[in-house]
Amino acid sequence: MKKEITDKKTISRGDFIKKAAVATAGFYIVPRYVLGGKGYRAPSDKLYIAAVGCGGEAENDIHHYATAPKKNAEIAFLCDVDDRTGSKRRKDFPKAKFYQDWREMFDKEHKNFDAVTVAIPDHNHAIVGLSAMQLKKHLYLQKPLTHDIYEARVLTQASEKYQVVTQMGDQGASCEGMRTLREWIEAGLLGDIQKVYCWTDRPVWPQGISWPKTSPPIPKELNWDLWLGTAQTTNYIDNLVPFNWRGWWQFGTGALGDMGCHIMGPPFKLLELGYPTEVSGSASTVYSGIFKEGIYPESGPVSSSIKFKFKLKNGNDLDLYWMDGGITPERLSEIDPDVNQNAALGDIPSENDFEGCTLFIGTKGKASCGWGGSHPRLLPLSLNKDVNVPKKYARVEGDMDGHWWQWVDAAIAGYGKMEVDSPFVGYAGPLTETVLMGNLLLRTFDIQEKIKYKDPVYGDQERFQFNGRYKALQWDGANMRVTNYEPANQFIRREYRKGWGEVKL
Repeated sequence: MKKEITDKKTISRGDFIKKAAVATAGFYIVPRYVLGGKGYRAPSDKLYIAAVGCGGEAENDIHHYATAPKKNAEIAFLCDVDDRTGSKRRKDFPKAKFYQDWREMFDKEHKNFDAVTVAIPDHNHAIVGLSAMQLKKHLYLQKPLTHDIYEARVLTQASEKYQVVTQMGDQGASCEGMRTLREWIEAGLLGDIQKVYCWTDRPVWPQGISWPKTSPPIPKELNWDLWLGTAQTTNYIDNLVPFNWRGWWQFGTGALGDMGCHIMGPPFKLLELGYPTEVSGSASTVYSGIFKEGIYPESGPVSSSIKFKFKLKNGNDLDLYWMDGGITPERLSEIDPDVNQNAALGDIPSENDFEGCTLFIGTKGKASCGWGGSHPRLLPLSLNKDVNVPKKYARVEGDMDGHWWQWVDAAIAGYGKMEVDSPFVGYAGPLTETVLMGNLLLRTFDIQEKIKYKDPVYGDQERFQFNGRYKALQWDGANMRVTNYEPANQFIRREYRKGWGEVKL
């Protein structure tokens, strides 16, 4: 893509990476305060952050850096393709220089910041995140880590190659509840965990629909071409920006992508899950007429139910069930008949907020938590007043809020000096791949294959059928391949729009 920017200079991803590599050669040998000029502090004092994305989750991220108790983070640069959100952050941070094109910001300002925070639509996560790491910038990247399975693997490996501190934006990984659950599990309160159920109220945006044919005017504040980024060229539609893009496969990752890392994160971390070995399930069907199924491959399903099979490190099998769109597990006998089970198992106390739940089923007991591991509870609920398991794991200062502050502290300390709770290696990367494997299954439901058959009346005929449905996809996680249904592998890696390069292993 060629894009005119303010200084009339055209920048491609390849150009700015090459220039940055030359410009930064030897840069990290000399302390920042020597080269940074007046006003800069040593990296040990403050982290200078470039924020790619200013609205939605980005606003929350930026707020947490700006309010870090140690006052050791500064928003040095802001970037957004939509001035409706960008202008708000510019008012909040008048000293931060603003850019519309992240490539221009990286090219011109890479000497003037230490880290990058990214909260933009999923389809552009990987290209921005990888480019930041190639500049050796510490990276905070919102969940899900990437849009595609292949991209997640690349970013995981890149974080080691470039030795930067990485953190995925699933703040529940830093909450006290996650540590409480670990202590309960290790104390044997649940026995051997055999099943886990994960479910959410998502999607709370339209899915199971066709791409609109109307093409309304593009808002004057939105740079549509930059917003598309790696995605293939398409027309602008109403209500896509800033939120409903999540329901379209070209840009988003559906209900799983939005909440999967939050809700599947606790079992993934606490049970040390690796890649699933098998994925199966079902999705809702919609009808455009009597006995006429509506096929909308551009959009995620209205609801889905997915089963992931894992082999635990101790050799035991574990089944993890994902449900969305109003589908929930069967009712538990431990919950009174007149009680809302979602509220009992997953609500955040005092907020009456149900966005998702995780339920652990063990040989000795059961436990649930809200999204991200928050507010764990044993079942039946009467057990919680008497539970007395010692706290053996240190808590993160600030609980969930500490997830952002932890990354700031670790980045200032330097690569390998301090742990974070959602590093790409060992956790965020493989968790994202697992979440996206569920989406791969859902997308196979819309694969139409032409078959030939002989009709007893009309003779040789052709028709389409859905050979990808209701299979148990066998997954070779190490090699990122479905081994028993080749057409499914088309969803592992997509082709970027011309001019936007690619991410490569």
